[in-house]
Amino acid sequence: MKKHKIIIIEDEKKIARFLELELKHEGYEVDLSYDGREGLEKINNGDFDLVLLDLMLPSLSGMEICRRVRKNSDILIIMLTAKDQVMDKVMGLDLGAHDYITKPFAIEELLARMRGILRRNKTGDIQDNTLSIKGLSINTDIRQLTIDGESVDLTKTEYDLLVYLLKNKGLVLTRDQIIEEVWGYDYPGDTNIVDVYIRYLRSKIDDRNNQNYIHTVRGVGYVIKD
Repeated sequence: MKKHKIIIIEDEKKIARFLELELKHEGYEVDLSYDGREGLEKINNGDFDLVLLDLMLPSLSGMEICRRVRKNSDILIIMLTAKDQVMDKVMGLDLGAHDYITKPFAIEELLARMRGILRRNKTGDIQDNTLSIKGLSINTDIRQLTIDGESVDLTKTEYDLLVYLLKNKGLVLTRDQIIEEVWGYDYPGDTNIVDVYIRYLRSKIDDRNNQNYIHTVRGVGYVIKD
């Protein structure tokens, strides 16, 4: 069975070494970097399954690394940081991180989150290469959204949310269902994050051709209807 290959980009050497030992004990292949630029270079030149990425790094911040990586890669990213402000979390997720864990954390929690996103990535959330409704179309092979032929930019979280709604069009999805699918079953935050991202999506897609794509079912959740 192929071992998952993990890169840890963390400038606190004691933490990095601790994580390295724990992950190797769990059967992962592990590489280390203590510097942002070096870590980015390793990601670009390596064949990693997942990145454990510190936010505050010398040379290049974790946010900037995430932004650059997302231009050409869907590699799994978990951010590790001492910051626990909501806007930091939202920014990290918007830039393409799959999860966010705040220091200090229990190693068991980190390992559980890693197993969760690696498992979801293996099973694959998206199978059809085109999803469409009322002039809106998503090519999932290249992760591109168009409305009436015009390209529309989405963050990773907005994209994942829209794809999940489209794959289940006609079905009312609860906030808990959406959280589990888009953010992960072990997401520690409030379900209000769903409402925030629904507003983000509506601001980008509803006004393009005067369509109301996402409908609210009061007290339950959201649905996309034909």
